[in-house]
Amino acid sequence: MSMRTTDEIRIQDLEVYAYHGVFEEEQREGQRFYVDAVLSTDLRQAGSSDRLEDATDYGAVCHTIYETMREEPCRLIERAAQKTAEAILLTYPDVRAVTLEIKKPEAPIDLPFSCVSVRIERGWHSVYVALGSNMGDRQALISEAVVHLKQENCCRGIRVSDLIETAPYGGVEQEDFLNGVLEMETWLSPFQLLKLLQETERRAGRERSIRWGPRTLDMDILFYDDLILEDIELTIPHKDMANRIFVLKPLCQLAPGKRHPVLKQTVEELLTRLQTNMGSG
Repeated sequence: MSMRTTDEIRIQDLEVYAYHGVFEEEQREGQRFYVDAVLSTDLRQAGSSDRLEDATDYGAVCHTIYETMREEPCRLIERAAQKTAEAILLTYPDVRAVTLEIKKPEAPIDLPFSCVSVRIERGWHSVYVALGSNMGDRQALISEAVVHLKQENCCRGIRVSDLIETAPYGGVEQEDFLNGVLEMETWLSPFQLLKLLQETERRAGRERSIRWGPRTLDMDILFYDDLILEDIELTIPHKDMANRIFVLKPLCQLAPGKRHPVLKQTVEELLTRLQTNMGSG
C-alpha cells in the first residue's frame, strides 16, 4: 500500500451554481455554492520532474467538482459533499485523501449570516480481512466474495493470500476450514466496512447460530490502518488474531512487516512466536 503523505493541493472558493436543497424552490431555482478542497497526495515526483503527467491536474479536479455538483440535485449538502469526495477519489488514484467543504451563502435562513457549510474528510484506508469457509464449495464461496468486493467502487487494490486448510477453532465439531487473508483499500469507515462484509457473508448464506460453528463464509477485519477500536460491535485489531495461526500465516504472506498497534510486534514476529509456542507445547 502507498505510504501516507503530508503534501497537499488546495482549491479555494470554486463557484458552482447548483440545485441542492430541502425546499422545492431551491431545487427549482438553484443557488450559488462555493467549494474548498484539500487533496492529500505525493508531490515529490512532480516536484522533481516538472512534468504535468507526474502531477494531479488541479484544473481537471475543479471540473470534476463542478460537474459532480451539477449532477442530480441532493436534498442535503452533506450528500453533495459525499458524492463529490467519492468522485475525486475514484477519478484521481494518486489522491490519498480529500477534505471537502461546501459553503452555502444563500441558504434559506431568516436571520443575518455569512454562510453555512459542511466539511468532510474522506480517504483510502489500508485494510486486512480474514477469510474462512467450511461449508459447501469453500473455494468458490471465498472467490465469489472477493469478486463481489472488487465490484464495489469503495474498494480497490485487492490482493488475496494463498488459501490454507486448517482444523476448526473453538472446540465445535465440524469440517475443516479454508482460510486466507484479503488486503485492500477502502474509503468506508470501520462500521460501514463491517456492514459491507456482513452483507457479503449473507449473500453466501451465512447464518450466525452457533459461536465458532460451521459457516459458509466468515469475514473478520484484522487491521484498519493502525486504528485501535474497542466497541460492542467491533474490535480492531481483531482481538484473537495473535493466537490464530490460520490468520497469521496467510497474513504474513501479504504483510510480514505490518506492526500490530497494540502488541507492538510485526505479523512475522507474532507468527514466529506462535509457532514456537505451539512447537514447545
